[in-house]
Amino acid sequence: MKMPPFLKPGDTIGLVCPAGYMAAEKAKNCIKTLKKWGYKVVKGKTLGGKSKNYFAGTDEDRLKDFQHMLDNPRIAAVLCARGGYGTTRILDKINWSEFKKKPKWVIGYSDITILHGLMHEQVGVASIHGPMAGAFNENEPENRFTLSLKDSIEGKPVQYMAKPHQLNKVGKTKAPVVGGNLALLAHAIGTNAAYNTDGKILFIEDIGEQLYNIDRMMQQLKRSGKLKKLKGLIVGGFTDCKDTTRPFGKTAYQIISEAVQEYKYPKCFGFPISHEKENVAIVIGQAYQLVVDEEMVSLVG
Repeated sequence: MKMPPFLKPGDTIGLVCPAGYMAAEKAKNCIKTLKKWGYKVVKGKTLGGKSKNYFAGTDEDRLKDFQHMLDNPRIAAVLCARGGYGTTRILDKINWSEFKKKPKWVIGYSDITILHGLMHEQVGVASIHGPMAGAFNENEPENRFTLSLKDSIEGKPVQYMAKPHQLNKVGKTKAPVVGGNLALLAHAIGTNAAYNTDGKILFIEDIGEQLYNIDRMMQQLKRSGKLKKLKGLIVGGFTDCKDTTRPFGKTAYQIISEAVQEYKYPKCFGFPISHEKENVAIVIGQAYQLVVDEEMVSLVG
């Protein structure tokens, strides 16, 4: 897995919306903070564009904007301002030829999971699953989660901690980390963006899903062999889950735990990777050490 050059003060970060629409004012805190960190910022045309519907522009608009950021030699990293839905619609039209000659960091989560998968499997270049522009709109734009992005793009070592959970399985392992949004991971199966998870630490998170659909997606991962040969499993936030009128009968974490209970690798639940504020940056394809014990969970990279 090829690592793009880490950023240094004076480098330029491009902001784009390859999927859903984002108003330009919602990225102001992000831009202000990136500049405070010493970076220049270039806004893509899809950020706060003239779209009248859900998307940040037509498929052609979003593709052209993203492609420009990939190919522009002055851009050192591409930060997706938001996810939502839509990256899949342009995924197979992206031209990676120039990017392979001069890789750069691509950053985002949620819908950007599908982009991370394709980059890992087809392009062979590491990317960052981490905070996007909206994360900087908290009361404290610089918090340990947004600062984890700064550390990751600058190549600094990181150590993430989580409290123990009753569903954890203790153990210690070191392996490359892959993962992202559960829905996108499940939908990618059978495509060129599906991760080869053998020998990897997999992390998953999601938001707003029906509990029965979480079960269905976990069964899909399991039946496709994506859970069998892992080195470890990290379960992040599963927020705003919905239930049917007649209750499904299990929580999201119980559903996930049941799906992987036969596997002996370390597992942790409640890790700070999510659609909420608690969302640390993870370099996709980088080796991290995962330690799950009775008192604490740590991920070091």
